Amino acid sequence: MTQKIQIASWNINSIRARIELVEKFLIEYQPDILCLQETKVVDDLFPSAPFRMLGYNHQALHGQPMHHGVAILSKLPLRDIRRHDWQQNGEARHVGASLANGMRVENVYVPAGGDIPDAEENPKFGQKLNFINQMIAWSQDVETPTILTGDFNIAPLEHDVWSHKQLANVVSHTQIEIDLLNKLQGTGNWVDLARHFTPAEEKLYTWWSYRARDYAASNRGRRLDHMWVTPNLLEKAASHQVHVTCRGWAKPSDHVPIVTTFSL
Repeated sequence: MTQKIQIASWNINSIRARIELVEKFLIEYQPDILCLQETKVVDDLFPSAPFRMLGYNHQALHGQPMHHGVAILSKLPLRDIRRHDWQQNGEARHVGASLANGMRVENVYVPAGGDIPDAEENPKFGQKLNFINQMIAWSQDVETPTILTGDFNIAPLEHDVWSHKQLANVVSHTQIEIDLLNKLQGTGNWVDLARHFTPAEEKLYTWWSYRARDYAASNRGRRLDHMWVTPNLLEKAASHQVHVTCRGWAKPSDHVPIVTTFSL
C-alpha cells in the first residue's frame, strides 16, 4: 500500500518569535514532518506544547541560546536521533532521525559565512568551508536511504540568484562555495529535488533579504534552502514546492518553507 508523506524544511529565524507563523503553516499545509533551522532556543525552552496539540508528538531537538538551533517535528515516530557536531565547536547545526521504514531525515543549518569571501580575512567564511568539508567526509559513509535538507546558505546555480553577475563575488554564490557544494552533492550522488522538478533555467528562490521594502516587487532572492535525496529515494519523490507566499505573512522569516511529497 502506497503512503504519501510530506516533509517540510524552514529556516524560521527564531521559533519563539514566529511560533504563530509555524502554527499557521502547519494548519494550512499539514506536512507530516517539519525540519526547522535557526530556532535560537535551548531545548528546555523550546515551545513543544503547541506542536503536540497539532499532532507533532515526536520531536528531535538540538538547540542553544540565541543562535543557530535545529529541530525535527513529526507526526511519525522518530528513532535513532543523532546530533553531529561536525566542527566540535558546540554549535547546534544538525539533528537527524530515522523513520519506522528505515529512511533517515538529516536536518542541517550550514554557517552563513559572513560578508567577505576570504577565509584568511574572514574566519566565518573559513568556518563555512570547513563545515561543508566535514559534511563531505560524513556523506561518504551514507548508505541508508536519506533525505538531507535545511538551510545550506549556498545558491549554486545561475538562476538560484536574482543576478548571477552581481552576486558572483558575494558570499552564498561564490565559485569556491559552489564547487564545494557540488563536491558534497557528488560524494553521495545526492539529487537536488528542487531542480529535479524545476528546470535549471527557471528562477527559483527561497530567501529574500529584510532590506527590501517589498520583497515581491524587487524579487531579489536566492535559493539557499535545499532538499536532497539519495538516488534510491528519487523515484519516491512525487513533487516539490516552494511556499513563496509565506514570505508575505506578518513578521515573516526571510526564508520560506520548502515541501516535498513522497510516495512510499
